[in-house]
Amino acid sequence: MSKTSKFKGTGVAIVTPFNKDNTVDYKSLGKLVDFIIKGGVEYIVVLGTTGESVTLSKEEKQSIVTHVIENVDKRVPIVLGLGGNNTHEIVTSLKKSSDFNHIDAILSVSPYYNKPNQRGIYQHYKAISEESPVPVILYNVPGRTSSNIASETTIKLAEDFKNIIAIKEASGNIEQCMKIIKNKPKDFFVISGDDMLTLPMIASGADGVISVVANAFPKDFSEMTRQILAGNVKDAQKLHYKLTDIIEQLFADGNPAGIKAVLEMMKICSSNVRLPLVKVNKATHNALAELVGMYK
Repeated sequence: MSKTSKFKGTGVAIVTPFNKDNTVDYKSLGKLVDFIIKGGVEYIVVLGTTGESVTLSKEEKQSIVTHVIENVDKRVPIVLGLGGNNTHEIVTSLKKSSDFNHIDAILSVSPYYNKPNQRGIYQHYKAISEESPVPVILYNVPGRTSSNIASETTIKLAEDFKNIIAIKEASGNIEQCMKIIKNKPKDFFVISGDDMLTLPMIASGADGVISVVANAFPKDFSEMTRQILAGNVKDAQKLHYKLTDIIEQLFADGNPAGIKAVLEMMKICSSNVRLPLVKVNKATHNALAELVGMYK
């Protein structure tokens, strides 16, 4: 098995459930992990954007990772979200963490706020690559970081560092994604970071998705991904359009508030989020409730 093959298909960026007092709800976290794995997804991403990692303490992060490792119990691969805008701090974390015997890769978001140029982004990932004991998945999400990883930078990183194995592309720029797909090394994966664009990206040559909607609908979304990867366009389209209205509403009033509202409706975990995030507004909640009620 190649380093990348285990990440072909659907990964899920899992939410972090919270109790009413905003403490981590570990019981619901275990319930969510089990639900997602039984839904047939290929791997789980913990402490990503959807997991509200930026509002978690170091102690909470450690405890969540340990809990997820125990609950996954080697049933699927685990990807750890480990990124930020302080390169030295990330490198130090890579040196000190004791969890990497149970982690299959890290997902590292491009530096935010600093707004580095392409040379800075390259050097940032070079430093991470040289210290990471596990494969590295780049994460490009300009809507959150205010800087884009250019296709040329992605390709150069893929060519120069063998343990940089993939990119989660959430730029929404299909043309940029196609440039990467066309020019990347053979074993480098391009992963959709946008549920709505997963079908067209895979049709263009991408290898899968790291999904939000699959927290709640893992069976249908992972099957959609498998069908389009197999070239069964009509079957994939049927599942894609079954989910598009829900996907649209999930992000209408912010992520992960939308997916947490749905998970509460499904009695998997509460809709509680940590400030500065807030729950979805009434209109979005009602729209989601109607769509979930109609879903079959």
